Amino acid sequence: MDTDLPTPEELQRAIGAGLDCEWLQVGGDGRHFDAVVVSTAFEGKSRIERHRLVYAALGDRMRQWVHALSMKTLTPEEHRRAG
Repeated sequence: MDTDLPTPEELQRAIGAGLDCEWLQVGGDGRHFDAVVVSTAFEGKSRIERHRLVYAALGDRMRQWVHALSMKTLTPEEHRRAG
């Protein structure tokens, strides 16, 4: 794998630093990532608004690092119900 590519852990740290998360998991191969993000900040927000919050947490890193990011964005209650 190209050493210039980000790791899932780097993306996870970046999201966690910019968004208060109850639970956060990121996987991927350096270009394509998948994330499960659980935050009270998502309460009352649409799916697009939730994704925008994650993109805002990533800031410029989103354009520089990530080719594709698939996300599940859940409130703590949605996460509990999903089991």
